[in-house]
Amino acid sequence: MLASSVQQSKPAPYPSKVRSAFVRRTVVVVLVLGALTLLTISFRSPASGALHDLQGIGSSALRPFQIAATRVATPFRDAYDYVDSLTRAKSENARLRKQVSAYKAAYLNARAAATQLPALEKLLRYEQGPTFPKDFGAVNARVISWSSSPFAHQLTIAAGSSSGIQRNSPVLSGDGLVGRVVNVFPDSAIVTLLTDAQSYVTARDLQTGVRGIVHRGPGGTLILDDVKKQEVVQSGDQLVTDGTRNPRYPDLYPFGIPIGRVSSVDVTDTATFLQVQVQPFANLGSLDSVAVLVAAKHKR
Repeated sequence: MLASSVQQSKPAPYPSKVRSAFVRRTVVVVLVLGALTLLTISFRSPASGALHDLQGIGSSALRPFQIAATRVATPFRDAYDYVDSLTRAKSENARLRKQVSAYKAAYLNARAAATQLPALEKLLRYEQGPTFPKDFGAVNARVISWSSSPFAHQLTIAAGSSSGIQRNSPVLSGDGLVGRVVNVFPDSAIVTLLTDAQSYVTARDLQTGVRGIVHRGPGGTLILDDVKKQEVVQSGDQLVTDGTRNPRYPDLYPFGIPIGRVSSVDVTDTATFLQVQVQPFANLGSLDSVAVLVAAKHKR
């Protein structure tokens, strides 16, 4: 008995993988066929009937769930719409701000250009007028900066040697003489004004023919100096550049450029010359654009 083998029962066989896959495929095929059958019956059946009644009952039964799902989803949908609209509003606001900034810049540029129009019109009229110096052309230039030193009356213009401008070239506005060029760069130049301490211009009184030197006087005003007491100069007389007297020593300024008007004439017993105050025609403290006189052979 001890040697005899004990026969054990075999385990119950498990369904094979092939069989399980076959069952799943069969169920899928049955469900698809069933769905197609129901769809076919629904389309081909009359408007009323048992199938439509069954569909109505199913819809009525599912209606509460649909309402509940809609109510649950509504806050999330509203939150999403709010966030989306807020994001779009911020993007639109940023775009509009850029447009407004661009419009403001364009508006300011247009206003700046409009403020320069009267000065440019005066320059054009003077350049085309009969008193414009012969054998000269004009290089119109924009004033881009003023000297920061209280002792140097200078400004910088946006034109230089590339436009034919040279040192000592006369500079004027549509009203009258401004000064002369003292330093030149390819695309800019430094201009010394009449009110600078280093500026001297030979001038002539158009009404009386009296000659003198216009330069800076006491208090920073312009004076007509070197006018003897016996000469006749009256308030209101107009002064222009005297031009070249001796061809061997040509003057920096051609004849006839308006300088200013005599504002007052005083005489003292101890002084050798008249004290003649001059008001310049050009508004030297507010220049937007000027014209530089360039000899015709140098103008480009």
